[in-house]
Amino acid sequence: MAREALAYVDAVNAGDLDALVASFARDAEIIDVARSIKGHDAIRVWAGDEVIGGTLRVVSIAERRADGQKLLVHWAPAGSDGWRAHYDFTVGGGRIVRADLQYA
Repeated sequence: MAREALAYVDAVNAGDLDALVASFARDAEIIDVARSIKGHDAIRVWAGDEVIGGTLRVVSIAERRADGQKLLVHWAPAGSDGWRAHYDFTVGGGRIVRADLQYA
């Protein structure tokens, strides 16, 4: 797994909000289904409200690209059995620059 994607997965599972935010470039964008979240401040709010406390397990690497990879994951928000999703990470400069999170 790409180290940038691994940093995100590890931060989610450790409940480490600071590490999660740091895995993204300052001006990164997350597409969470149909919602756009842009920049560190918005990512911090989104992750604090919706991500930290959940568990994220990588099922497989669905696609590898020079600029990132798409993962098939099992995402379980706190108190939920969860569901499968595709997390498509585009990376640059050692950080995630775009994450497209969609139901599988």
